[in-house]
Amino acid sequence: MTHKRKERLMGDPEQNDWEITQDQAVGPQIHRIIRERIVCTDLLPGVRLSEAELAKTYNVSRQPVREAFIKLADEGLLEVRPQRGTYVRKISVAAVLDARFVREAIEADIARFVAKEPDDAFLAQLEQLIADQRKAMEGDARSFLKLDHDFHRCLAEAAGKNYAWKVVEDVRAQLDRVRYLSYFQFPMNEIIEQHIRIVAAITSRDPETASAAMREHLREILHTLPDIARSRTELFDNANSALSP
Repeated sequence: MTHKRKERLMGDPEQNDWEITQDQAVGPQIHRIIRERIVCTDLLPGVRLSEAELAKTYNVSRQPVREAFIKLADEGLLEVRPQRGTYVRKISVAAVLDARFVREAIEADIARFVAKEPDDAFLAQLEQLIADQRKAMEGDARSFLKLDHDFHRCLAEAAGKNYAWKVVEDVRAQLDRVRYLSYFQFPMNEIIEQHIRIVAAITSRDPETASAAMREHLREILHTLPDIARSRTELFDNANSALSP
């Protein structure tokens, strides 16, 4: 059954809150903003992006925009066509499945690791993130997904696996696009319940159950991806591959 939350579309004024701040380096901010706009469907597949226009929009030089384009192309979000321009790419089903595989391999072991000796401050932080996600469950996709990201990052940091988390960060771009779309088609209660089961296993100092709960959580997209690709075929590259068993 289609979930009732309404997806924000390109041009919705509520989406126009990405701004450059003076207290951070410009380059990473430009990359983050364009990335978020692609993930949140503010910039749709096929849209041509202009270095000059984006530089003018954010009142920066063209160099950080150019550098952001290169990095986003490496992440599979943009396609640079020589002599033609830079375009937002469709969602790659293969990249989504590969990213999910990498996340499960890394994060299942992270969950097992942190369940061995969790401290109270760490557990309290996880509980607070879940409580905040409940508040963002209806009507705030960007906040919900950021909190979801923070939940997983918190586990990696507690395990001291910073390089492993960087690997996850490097591959998750296409996966994030599907996760954003899933917010509008499926109730988020189950995602929160899965987080609760992970935390319960960690609190109980049960590494194997924590690892299994994480695997179950990260396999959720295998069930939702076909429905998302079927309903939004225009966003996917070779959407039929997501519908195969």
